[in-house]
Amino acid sequence: MAQYDTIFKNGTVVNHDGRQVIDIGVTNGRIVALGDLGASDAGDIVDCSGLHVLPGVIDTQVHFREPGLTQKEDLESGSLSAVMGGVTGVFEMPNTNPLTTSRERFEEKIALGTNRMHCDFAFYVGGTHENVGELAELERLPGCAGIKVFMGSSTGSLLVADDDGVEAILNAISRRAAFHSEDEFMLEERKGLRVPGDPSSHPVWRSPEVAMGCTQRLVALAHKTGKRIHVLHISTADEMVFLAAHKDVASVEVTPHHLTLDETAYTRLGTYAQMNPPVRDTAHRAGIWAGVANGVADILGSDHAPHTRAEKDHPYPESHSGMTGVQTLVPIMLDHVNAGRMSLERFVDMTSHGPNRLFGIANKGRIAAGYDADLTIVDLKRTETITNEWVKSRAGWTPYDGVSVTGWPVGTVVRGQRVMWQGELVTPSTGQPMRFIESL
Repeated sequence: MAQYDTIFKNGTVVNHDGRQVIDIGVTNGRIVALGDLGASDAGDIVDCSGLHVLPGVIDTQVHFREPGLTQKEDLESGSLSAVMGGVTGVFEMPNTNPLTTSRERFEEKIALGTNRMHCDFAFYVGGTHENVGELAELERLPGCAGIKVFMGSSTGSLLVADDDGVEAILNAISRRAAFHSEDEFMLEERKGLRVPGDPSSHPVWRSPEVAMGCTQRLVALAHKTGKRIHVLHISTADEMVFLAAHKDVASVEVTPHHLTLDETAYTRLGTYAQMNPPVRDTAHRAGIWAGVANGVADILGSDHAPHTRAEKDHPYPESHSGMTGVQTLVPIMLDHVNAGRMSLERFVDMTSHGPNRLFGIANKGRIAAGYDADLTIVDLKRTETITNEWVKSRAGWTPYDGVSVTGWPVGTVVRGQRVMWQGELVTPSTGQPMRFIESL
């Protein structure tokens, strides 16, 4: 009789074969068998009857604020929020204090996360004018997701606004780099369009042209240097159409908030709807959904960017841009699946297969033999109401407070260990750095 550490039984597994009710056998944190394992034994047998078992959801854009900004979030609280929402792995961003722009700062963060974060993780290194000479070495450090560049200013002081600076960074690196694409020069020119006390002027200031102009510049530089770019949090219909013609160099991220919220959010939520790039009107939201439907959009990232209530409560434009999102990514998107806006297979493609394909994550992103047993187990029929109280982020709030959704994460499994089960944290932190094929 075959013996496993754990068997996940009777769930509808969604993987490269489609959907099928099969068992998953796990030994030493890895998937070793798929199929009917009824004649096998295991130390732990988990009945997943009536549930869907997905490859572990990887949120490739979170800001967990450590070091330096831990009043908003830290690696422990942010990753707790992740696993409570069904997320098994995250890529965390470098706009911390001090900035994650050197080997020393990067390795400090790896040490801070290891065995303390509740999910597995990778960290981006920030690209700057000053560290361009070290980026080739930095992007190959164990646990590095790649280089992140802010072409428009957001939270923190990382900024490379000029084409020469971006070109130098692209020339220096070999892996896919991620970009916040808003034109800083246009943002400076347009600051007068911000209306004090009126957050609905945020998308007027940070207009569709501010995003589109920068993305056009960025794609031209990618072609010039022959390098791969990953354009984060696309917020306009125009960029989706443009990027469809440049998939040879550009991969595309979309966020749940740009797929869910529209201009009415400013009336309802005020500054709590304020993000960079901004939530826009229904026509742009429809254009982003079109990019999901036609495959231009590669992956979903939450852009979890927590701020304290005090920081959000400043009058606009002193209010901080950003909202929590890592814990609500799965339920918000499963609600879209249930509403028929995307298939469950497309959700899996954008949250596990996509990150694996774009970034070359070793042994993650598929339910297949030899892969880490990272699983997101969901009840597609369960209806719940998202609340501020449910959200474990230190920020303590969500823009979806009071929103009812159908489709809910009931289990988060990281390397074979049930970390979250039925809303409870059941295993202590064992987070480890992800490994990448291009830097093994």
